[in-house]
Amino acid sequence: MKVAILQSNYIPWKGYFDIINDVDLFIFYDDVQYTTRDWRNRNKIKTDRGTKWLTVPVGKSSNRLICDVAIDDRDWGIRHWKTLQQYYARAPFFELYRKTLENMYLHTKWSSLSNLNQSLIKCIAEILKIRTDFKDSRIFKAQGKKSERLIDILTKVNADVYLTGPSARSYLDEKLFRKANIEVIYKDYSGYPEYPQFYPPFVHEVTILDLLFHVGPEAPDYIWGWRSH
Repeated sequence: MKVAILQSNYIPWKGYFDIINDVDLFIFYDDVQYTTRDWRNRNKIKTDRGTKWLTVPVGKSSNRLICDVAIDDRDWGIRHWKTLQQYYARAPFFELYRKTLENMYLHTKWSSLSNLNQSLIKCIAEILKIRTDFKDSRIFKAQGKKSERLIDILTKVNADVYLTGPSARSYLDEKLFRKANIEVIYKDYSGYPEYPQFYPPFVHEVTILDLLFHVGPEAPDYIWGWRSH
C-alpha cells in the first residue's frame, strides 16, 4: 500500500497531482498548523506581466489548524473566476472546463478553506482520470508529533510505502519509518516537459488550471505520461 499525506493546497501545481496519481491512497493532512504566505490559500497563474497570485481571503492568523480556517469574504470566487477568464478565455480548452469551474467558483458557497481545497483537488483529479482513493486525516485521530504522527496514520492504513515531496528530507525522521517497516520515497519533480503556454517565458510553478486550459485531455501526458515515452 503506497500512501501520501499532504496538506491541502489551493488549485495546486501539477506536481501535487503527480503525487496523487502515484499512490493508492492520498490523505489530506489538514488537522495541522496553518501556515501563512504559503500554498494553502493561494497559487499562481500566468499573465502578460508575469505570474500573479490568486489568494483566497482567510485572514492573517497562523494560530489555527488548516481545517479550522474560515473564508471571510463571500465575493472572492467571483473575483478569481473573472481573473481566470481574463487571462485564459482564449486558451484552447477553457470552454471545456468552464461549467465545472463556474459551479465551483460562482454557484457554491465555501465557508471552509479545507473544504474548498479538497473539493477542487478531487474535482481536478477526476478530470485527470486519477483513480486514487482520498481520505481526511481527521478520521484517524493521529497520535504523536511530527514523524510519529505520520507513522501512526500510515500504520492505521497498513501502508508499506510513504511518498512525499523532496522538501520533507529536512524534517522526516527516517529511522522511525524504517523501524515501522515503512519505506520513504521522495518525489522527483524534475524533467516535466514544457507545453504551449501563454506569455513566455515558460513557468512550471503555476496552478494545474494553466495546464488544463492549454492542453485539455492531454494534461496527464505532461504530468506523468511522458515518463513512459
